[in-house]
Amino acid sequence: MKVERNEAMSRKTIPHLILALFLGIFLSGCSASIVEVKKDQLISSKPSFSLTLPAELKLMNSFETPGESSVTRAYIYLKEKDKQVEEMLILQIAAQTNREAGPMTAPLLTPYTEERTYEMDKRKKGELELAYLIQSMVWNAKASSLEPIIQQGLVIPTHLALQGQIQFLYQKKYAVSIRYSRDVNSFSLKVSGDAKKWNKDSISGNEEQALKVFKGTFMKMMDSVKTGSSS
Repeated sequence: MKVERNEAMSRKTIPHLILALFLGIFLSGCSASIVEVKKDQLISSKPSFSLTLPAELKLMNSFETPGESSVTRAYIYLKEKDKQVEEMLILQIAAQTNREAGPMTAPLLTPYTEERTYEMDKRKKGELELAYLIQSMVWNAKASSLEPIIQQGLVIPTHLALQGQIQFLYQKKYAVSIRYSRDVNSFSLKVSGDAKKWNKDSISGNEEQALKVFKGTFMKMMDSVKTGSSS
């Protein structure tokens, strides 16, 4: 399964949001005051939006990646158990830096594999149009953005995880990407590590139950997204 993708860039198109994770330079505590967590709320002040986190997550890494006409800030939040990562949320915010470049645009969400893409759609929420997908995938433990996490003694599993992605444009000058994933072995269910057992056309039993739980959590998080100050 191919986890990393490269996308063409132009003056009017932001770099592919996920590419920033692998090209970024780690900056400890970068822009910490712009995005913060208060209880179960993740709050961004620039741009102004908030959402309810799906679990108790801790900020582990943040960095910035400058582009030709934008800068992308990335934040990685984790939940771990016994030094092993169970849940991961990656927030990326691309902000326009060149007003002459035209309105911000973003590439379409692209699943890693059609066989394990369970849902892909768009949803209107106030002034926002949220594009989203739900799929199974494998965390890339070798990604440079995750090195500080591994250096802290945490293990990033290389087996299947369930992932939900949300993407939206805001005020014509911001693009926001949210990627929440959870280890398939963290649902207190005995599930298969065979990827074929997770194919959407044949998924059943505990695998289907784990997917149902994950989908409910992810959709609840997406429904909680709101713009404006939440303080």
